Amino acid sequence: MALESLHAVTYFAPPCLHALRDRGLVGFWTGYFAARAAPLGRVSAGPVSAAFFNFEPGMVADAVPGCWKVVDPAALTVVRAVAGSGALGELCSPDALGEAVGALPRLRMASSCCSGEGRTLTGVNRALWASIEPELLRRGLDEHHLGLAEVWQACTTLREHRGDGHVAALVAHGLGGCEAHVLAAAADGIPIEVLRDNRGWSRAQWEDAAADLSRRGLLRPDGAASDDGLALRESIEVTTDVLAEDAYVSLADDDISALYGALVRCARELQESGLYPFPNPMGLPPI
Repeated sequence: MALESLHAVTYFAPPCLHALRDRGLVGFWTGYFAARAAPLGRVSAGPVSAAFFNFEPGMVADAVPGCWKVVDPAALTVVRAVAGSGALGELCSPDALGEAVGALPRLRMASSCCSGEGRTLTGVNRALWASIEPELLRRGLDEHHLGLAEVWQACTTLREHRGDGHVAALVAHGLGGCEAHVLAAAADGIPIEVLRDNRGWSRAQWEDAAADLSRRGLLRPDGAASDDGLALRESIEVTTDVLAEDAYVSLADDDISALYGALVRCARELQESGLYPFPNPMGLPPI
């Protein structure tokens, strides 16, 4: 929750949105897909749909690869890191920022231990800092903002690592992108519109996915999750947790607690600022 809260400034904070618009990326979703996919390079819509998993493919194709006519993906990885650090700097208190930057040794260790095997977004994000840092130094970023940019990138890598594992768990349990959202809405009480509309699924696609889940005994006739549906949802979350653990195996329990403590103050301040809506399509709960 702490990592996701720091990472997600890239989607909601005005400095991040303005930075994308200044690069010619018109519209929220064009900026979203371009910025999040930028570490993959100049790819077509297919790899982005596969890696992001839960978006309707036509929604992805509306933005990718057309966005690469406007902006170079390598340059965009630098833009989003600078904007992310700027957003953290604006929204978090000096004390909270100091604690987050102080966590860099542990963040570096965790992100370096992320397994990239079968995890596309993990692999490309983990490798980014080596190319971003020299460009930020060339731009004359001071030590504080350089540290914030590295904090943001490390949190992003760890967030995508967990996300890659979550996708693997969903696939292993026989769920597609739309079905995953239908089950989440049914199990967690998230309004359908929050997930369906923000991920580009039509009413017909949503209803077809719900029908498939009902045939599998995962939804009750009233659309709520059945006992089997709730058990499947729990199994997916447990598997996701297990698959996320390899990032932290090199850290002692005290180090993991210290890392959380160093990030959670900034995370709480971001949430308390009203930046993030609750509920939200990321599934991020309040801390």
